[in-house]
Amino acid sequence: MAVGARSGHDGPEKRADEARADDVAGGNVTDDEVSHGDGTPHGDGTGGAGRAPRKQRSFWKELPLLVGIALVLALLIKTFLVQAFSIPSESMMNALKKGDRVLVDKLTPWFGSEPERGEVVVFHDPGGWLETAVTPKPNVVQKFLSFIGLMPSAEEKDLIKRVIAVGGDTVSCKEGGKVVLNGVPLDETSYLYPGSVPCQDSFGPVKVPEGRIWVMGDNRQNSLDSRFHQELPGGGTVSNDLVVGRAVVVAWPVTRWATLPVPGIFDNPALNQAVAAAPLGAASLAGALPLVLWRRKKQLTRHTAG
Repeated sequence: MAVGARSGHDGPEKRADEARADDVAGGNVTDDEVSHGDGTPHGDGTGGAGRAPRKQRSFWKELPLLVGIALVLALLIKTFLVQAFSIPSESMMNALKKGDRVLVDKLTPWFGSEPERGEVVVFHDPGGWLETAVTPKPNVVQKFLSFIGLMPSAEEKDLIKRVIAVGGDTVSCKEGGKVVLNGVPLDETSYLYPGSVPCQDSFGPVKVPEGRIWVMGDNRQNSLDSRFHQELPGGGTVSNDLVVGRAVVVAWPVTRWATLPVPGIFDNPALNQAVAAAPLGAASLAGALPLVLWRRKKQLTRHTAG
């Protein structure tokens, strides 16, 4: 009786196991579902039975896509964010040496930012500044790398100088003396090349037109800057529209890595007060003129009556 009861109890389990084995053999159940010995499904139960695993794409097939994305990003960065430029001369020593690579901020001009006093800026040739400059002929690879911004351009005629005066400023200098900006002598020892004289030749006073800048190199004895192009249109000044952007950091070589901040002398409030004084004086003169004419007329009337 006990044996019969045991046989009756085991019978349904055997039949269930046999039916499950038939389902596996018939493809109705996946291997994942029978991986546990207790019959508990091992899969996620989402109905993925019979679905072949997704084949991963080959790295070599994805490589062209990755390269294309990288090139597009590099081009966008060069156009809108930063661009690398190579220093071709010694006119900006010691801040910049020949062969240095600088990164130029091209983003802020898109938001209406204009050059400010003391900034080191890169600008296109206004015309006639680089007539005698010889530019090497780059090969195809160099042209391509410069186009996407991974290499400085060797064909573009660009210059790099420090902004000394902006629109509305008056700048001058006496031979052997200091540069005078809006009546304030500038102490330029913090950035001038050691032994460089601020002014070896006299110039000015020059009133910088609105929307233009007056630029000079830090190595004054070796810089063909605004001082030497006063006979050209613009009187030696450069249009803000020609400014590519501000040089913000020396990126190469790594031993020369440094930022290019604005010297503290250009934060002097007296520079702005001097600019504001000129319009104020003109306004005072214009206001006083009618009073002078009225008094003159009154005196003539009295003299005639007498």
